[in-house]
Amino acid sequence: MRTLRWMLAALGMVALIAAAHAAETGVALKADDIKSEPFKDAQTLASLAKGDVVEILGKQGGWLQVKGAKGKGWVRILSVKRGAADKKDAAKEASGVLAMSTGRAGTGQIVSATGVRGLSEEDLKAAKFDEAELKKAEANAVTAAAASSFAAQGKLAAREVAFLPEPRQSAQTDTPRTGRQ
Repeated sequence: MRTLRWMLAALGMVALIAAAHAAETGVALKADDIKSEPFKDAQTLASLAKGDVVEILGKQGGWLQVKGAKGKGWVRILSVKRGAADKKDAAKEASGVLAMSTGRAGTGQIVSATGVRGLSEEDLKAAKFDEAELKKAEANAVTAAAASSFAAQGKLAAREVAFLPEPRQSAQTDTPRTGRQ
């Protein structure tokens, strides 16, 4: 009897672990390339069509590793809706997500999207200072003379850009208007 309980408990634990590691599904919001690595210039392995159902295997930065009928690889995070693969829902939500990704939402309306895309709150909290990576970044710095030479070769010219005017104050409150209601 004791062995039976032990086996049932072990079986229950295996089931819980399997459920925790079950792959998440998603649906393509738009056509995109499936890449060999999570980089824009990586080799294209296949194409993802709008509405294709994929299994989400992992995430790295702004990329999702997916597996679908056309192959396994990496696609941009904004190309896939996580969750139930309902093509009608995906089509409805695609316009808003795609408008945000292009910087436009409708005719003439510019949308500002700030923040770090592809990183979760946990990723940001777990981030640590890496002096070696900072030195790599600093190694890419150029002198003002080198930058001026580069600009001259490209026939680039300096241009003065005026600051935006101060925001108007709302008549109802003393806080600046932000355009959000």
